[in-house]
Amino acid sequence: MPKVSVIIPCYNQGIYLDEAVDSVLNQSYEDFEIIIVNDGSTDEFTNQLLADYRKPRTRVLRTRNQGLATARNSGIAEARGEFILPLDADDKIGPGYLEKAVAILERQPDVGIVYCRGELFGDRTDEITAPPFSRMGMLISNLIFCSALFRKSDWERAGGYNPEMIHGCEDWDFWLSLLELGLSAERLPEVFFYYRVRESSMNQVMDTSKRREMFRRIVANHPRLYRGWRGLLGQCGFRLTQSRYYRLIKEFR
Repeated sequence: MPKVSVIIPCYNQGIYLDEAVDSVLNQSYEDFEIIIVNDGSTDEFTNQLLADYRKPRTRVLRTRNQGLATARNSGIAEARGEFILPLDADDKIGPGYLEKAVAILERQPDVGIVYCRGELFGDRTDEITAPPFSRMGMLISNLIFCSALFRKSDWERAGGYNPEMIHGCEDWDFWLSLLELGLSAERLPEVFFYYRVRESSMNQVMDTSKRREMFRRIVANHPRLYRGWRGLLGQCGFRLTQSRYYRLIKEFR
């Protein structure tokens, strides 16, 4: 049985898929499996590629299109690994990520999420900047990108990713579910995650109204975290990050 299951949802992203899979196959840690979830792709190239996809330690799960949260849940449900790493089909990871993250999860049972530093690549290159992990900070904004390692048993206890997060933020919502279990998160100091920026993705950034809608749903999903003065500060902090002045300062700092 593999120790780690890497879950790669894929919807019409076949052109990038080999790069994502190869970044996993190049890991220094080799006790893993890869599960690609073809989430009802309509792109001919993607479907032809996945019809007979042959890479080591890789299998393909085919589902009807149900969205990212459900695609991840479907892949994790089929996973045999103790630890899970979600990876989007157009992103990639650095060679030491699994080795260092697994070591922490095995050594520290109170840590439920292990992530790293990240960089942008593709149509834009830059460091992914985010404050260090804190519970208060997580109430304001998502400090952890989607590709972090966690235990499958904790995914089961948390109820998985919430398919009602239809406009995004499903990873933020899930991380908060793990925090509600009393778990913590740890960030590795190295850059091991690479987020692809495409012209199309830059033009499809979640608009403010949808982001606010998803935040309202997050607050409703986690009433214990958002009650009292911490919850009030979290909601006020979120509103500040959505303000025009905050975005201008962030852009030109």
